[in-house]
Amino acid sequence: MFFCKTWKKVLIAATMVVALCAPQAHASKDVVLAIASTLTTTDPWDANDTLSHACAKTFYEGLFGFNEKLELRPVLAESYDVSPDGLVYTFHLRKGVKFHDGTDFNAEAVKVNFDRVTNPENKLKRYSLYSNIAKTEVVDDLTAKVTLKTPFSPFINQLAHPSAVMISPTALKKYGKDIMFHPVGTGPYKFVEWKQTDYLKGAKNENYWRPGLPKIDTITWVPVVDNNARSAMMRTGEAHFTFPVPYEQAAVLEKDEHLKLVAAPSIVTRYLNMNMLQKPFDDLRVRQAINYGVDRERMIDNVLNGYGTVAYSVGDGMPWSSPDMKCSTDVEKAKKLLDDGGWTAGADGIREKDGTRAAFNLYYSAGDTVRQGIAEEFTNQMKELGIEVSIKGASWDDLYPHQFTDPVVWGWGTNAPTEIYNLFYSKGTGNYACYTSETTDKYLDEALAQPTVEESFDLWKKAQWDGQSGIAPQGDAPWVWFANIDHLYFAKDNLKIAKQKPHPHGHGWSLVNNVDQWSWA
Repeated sequence: MFFCKTWKKVLIAATMVVALCAPQAHASKDVVLAIASTLTTTDPWDANDTLSHACAKTFYEGLFGFNEKLELRPVLAESYDVSPDGLVYTFHLRKGVKFHDGTDFNAEAVKVNFDRVTNPENKLKRYSLYSNIAKTEVVDDLTAKVTLKTPFSPFINQLAHPSAVMISPTALKKYGKDIMFHPVGTGPYKFVEWKQTDYLKGAKNENYWRPGLPKIDTITWVPVVDNNARSAMMRTGEAHFTFPVPYEQAAVLEKDEHLKLVAAPSIVTRYLNMNMLQKPFDDLRVRQAINYGVDRERMIDNVLNGYGTVAYSVGDGMPWSSPDMKCSTDVEKAKKLLDDGGWTAGADGIREKDGTRAAFNLYYSAGDTVRQGIAEEFTNQMKELGIEVSIKGASWDDLYPHQFTDPVVWGWGTNAPTEIYNLFYSKGTGNYACYTSETTDKYLDEALAQPTVEESFDLWKKAQWDGQSGIAPQGDAPWVWFANIDHLYFAKDNLKIAKQKPHPHGHGWSLVNNVDQWSWA
């Protein structure tokens, strides 16, 4: 009875929100997307949140992107050349493309955008991603040359990141810092209006350079924080698409014959760090035992309702991932590692060694039901090994001070191998395990120094396991990987969503990369 009353209130609230705040989609070629939070900006160069990147892809494009097989594809750049030393990239640009304000897309536009992000005085949030660019030069109208400070083999992958878009130089000059409120790109939709707490709307770019696209006339993003309210909007028809969808709600929405579930596979992993300088993780056998003792399949079933795949690394299935990272569940092996290491069970069943309990805190982002569920399931599984885990939910502001001292349930996944460097290089920005290895550092340095990313693949693999050492579970095991989570979305049954590639970190920006190909049946 309580559920029915609550649902009715949510339904009414959702109807009122849309009626008061969002323009209604009357025409058959309009799409309304209900999203989980408000947007912070429409300037991808200055955005950290993935939702803002998702919405900005409505208006913007970059030089490169990825296809359904996660292969690099040309977008505003048709091709490129790289010097033998891996320092100079020459881009050959697409002819005849115009920005929404009529400005020509050309090499000068590339220079303006790269100069803007690499100028530290602009203090753009994505500065660090592109600070390795030494200079950008205009060779001719359709040829731009970029020189790096040091070789960086995944540079083209980096240019396919959703932040690396081309903004109209004319608009940048006109709006300055206010460009965040006035997106002007080359993308399939032109900016119409943004009322920050209510909606963001775009209309078809009639002069889009891809013939016959887009197929939708207008697209409107409506922020609705409450999960139930978004679900109600889908059931009443006031929204045509919603994300993200909590795993526990998927079964409810699937019962509606007018809705369809989009379960997009991803390379987004949930995992935790084990600081090798802190007890009990300073003992290699503890770290290895945790890796072997985790039942990943059980975690996926219990937490994700089956919507996921087991994870062994930060880039499973990518060309740079190592098969040696795979780690089958073996509880008996895990217990033997602990036994052999001198960790014996106390009166309460928790293991001890030399006065140290096999116990630690585990932090997760409060409000994230998936990470909370993973933390709870992990806690239960570790208790079977005689390891005590105390979970603590916290805001990211309160959580970050613990990133180098306590395990945290992290989430990441990327179309570039650079995350291996960030996590495992001794001075990596994400080396929360405080892992140091001269051998691993050498492999990672050599991988980055290769002229092309293809030539670096074997080195990334060796950093993970070279037969004798590495970060693999049979090696130093500084992290434990749980699951690659599926991204769940719901759409009206007659809305045709273009074919999806495995999604990297961040709901949405990957999904709407091909929003120009969406259509109504």
